[in-house]
Amino acid sequence: MAPSVTRDILAHGAKIPKIGLGTWQLTGRSCREAVSAALGLGYRHIDTAQMYGNESEVGDGIRDAKLERASLFVTTKLDLGSMTRARVGPSAEESLRKLKLDYVDLLLIHWPSKSVPMGETLAAMEALKARGLVKHIGVSNFTVALMREAVETHKAEPVCNQIEYHPWLGQAKVLAAARGHGMAVAAYCPLGRGEAPGDRTLSAIGKRHGKSAAQVALRWLIEQDGVAAIPKSSSREHIAANLDVFDFALTDEDRAEIARLPKDQRIVNWGASPVWDR
Repeated sequence: MAPSVTRDILAHGAKIPKIGLGTWQLTGRSCREAVSAALGLGYRHIDTAQMYGNESEVGDGIRDAKLERASLFVTTKLDLGSMTRARVGPSAEESLRKLKLDYVDLLLIHWPSKSVPMGETLAAMEALKARGLVKHIGVSNFTVALMREAVETHKAEPVCNQIEYHPWLGQAKVLAAARGHGMAVAAYCPLGRGEAPGDRTLSAIGKRHGKSAAQVALRWLIEQDGVAAIPKSSSREHIAANLDVFDFALTDEDRAEIARLPKDQRIVNWGASPVWDR
């Protein structure tokens, strides 16, 4: 039997499933069907964002699945135009209307704003918690310094920092800081946007375990303390395979081989990006 890996992360009162469905670039019917299929296959963690433009389709997929609301963990994110005190509340309410939900489990700052003070946004998010529209708040694409500011300067209690993280990008500093603040880390682009299937190292490891290279990458992530992964797929086969990572375990040799992969291959980097930790 493989050593057990818990299916959830506990962080500041939040219970975050370690595997979720990412929905970036999923739109229309394919998005709706992917969400419904994922929930039918056993996913309980769905990730979307205002910036994705698909909250309505995600909400339709959730509704189609006909599951008890309390069994789900739904995340959405504030876009850069929704960071001011005046916009946080109305934009979150709009997200809830699109999602057809009374609340979201986790509301994130999607990207750190370069024009709106962080404390202003966090205070407005806390007000949403007080109203019951948001269960937990968190951040995304935050560096060590930005996490420290959120916690120490603004006395916030983010439950999660969602960051790009995969076997080809080292995030040791951010991981250590998140753990120090009691925060989970959710890995987006966990398969390196298609890098995993063609990687010889992961493929060889997968062959030893009867698993795919993508499953090895996801297993590597969820075996780490406090790390969840949100792979995106519209294929029912791949959605199912991405959840099927709890019945095997990597060996020390496997992990050493993955550690030798290059760790400087960042995929997401644009004008809103902070100065990343290295």
